[in-house]
Amino acid sequence: MKKMIALLALLAAFPPLSTDMYLAAIPLLVKSWQMPLATVNLTLIGFFITYCGFLLVYGPMSDRYGRRPPLLIGLGLYVIASLLCAVSDNVYYLIIARVMQGAGAASASSIAFAICKDTFEGNLRQRIFLQLGVIVAAAPMIAPIIGGWIIESHSWRWVFVLQAVLGLVAAVGVWMMNESLQELSTEPLRRVFRSYGRLVRNTPFLLLTLALACIGIPFFAFIAVSSDIYISILGYSEREYGYFFACNASAFMLAPLVFSRIARKVKLTRLLPISYIGVLLSAIPMIFSTIPQPLRLAVPMWFLTFFFAFGRPPGNNLLLEQVEQDVGAASSFMVFVFFMTGACSMWFISLGWKDSIQLIGLLGVCSATVTALSWLAINKLFSLKMP
Repeated sequence: MKKMIALLALLAAFPPLSTDMYLAAIPLLVKSWQMPLATVNLTLIGFFITYCGFLLVYGPMSDRYGRRPPLLIGLGLYVIASLLCAVSDNVYYLIIARVMQGAGAASASSIAFAICKDTFEGNLRQRIFLQLGVIVAAAPMIAPIIGGWIIESHSWRWVFVLQAVLGLVAAVGVWMMNESLQELSTEPLRRVFRSYGRLVRNTPFLLLTLALACIGIPFFAFIAVSSDIYISILGYSEREYGYFFACNASAFMLAPLVFSRIARKVKLTRLLPISYIGVLLSAIPMIFSTIPQPLRLAVPMWFLTFFFAFGRPPGNNLLLEQVEQDVGAASSFMVFVFFMTGACSMWFISLGWKDSIQLIGLLGVCSATVTALSWLAINKLFSLKMP
């Protein structure tokens, strides 16, 4: 079980490993390639958009052909794309390579949740999700520090070489694991894709997916502009930025631990609103420009990240609990909506706003309010299946 959890954690960590490790290079690329931040940030946005689109492909493929074949294909593409990123000599080639990298990384994230659903049940699966949340939290903590060291001591290109190595390690693990899906779908692949139609007609699942995706909007906005704020505006080095980002990411590790302890005594229906209210209250201080830097961003954002991570793993488990079939497609769909919402947030925050920190705060207040009100409405309208 430990080896399986470690593999699932590595697969689930591909998005932060693919983004956070090179965030410190964004201001450097803006300066060296003489390109605006909005253009260089397309290396982030393009990654997530393609990543989201291919999530919808890998899920049904894994239901039809098993979890291992599409995973191996996706990881192979990820390794090749990472090496192409490393040799890119202008921003446009890097954007194209990052788009390919997103297409490969999507296989890991979408199928990891499906493997977890195949392998574990009920409360055990929720505990596994929490363990994965703690382990995966190490990725955004360690990745920017490693990235900052590599960029300062060598070059940003070596960041992508390291990502290629991690892709190879994951591919070896998938090659060695047993197929987790016991009963393959017998429908032709074109019919398997119709599972998305069934999911859209699953009203509780659809509304919950949309509501829970909103809560991540301020977090993705922070990812898109954090390096520009800390390095270009506040004047910190790439390595110092890595420490700031790692400190913020530590909330990802602490939040699931706190949730696992409280969940023994408090029902899930009472815990999830704590997450949404916490995000809302944490976002408010960022709206006021009178708070000195870097406290104005670092402290409220840490608490916002904590409350966001507090509700994310149990929210994923609750979503999958609403689905009896098409688990691979459901896993892909919920991650698709989450990251597509995040990509839109990244694009919006990159439009050259005068005060990006204030905008992150406003996005946090609005998104948390929408999620909290939607949660109340969904619970009144439907009888949700609880893990």
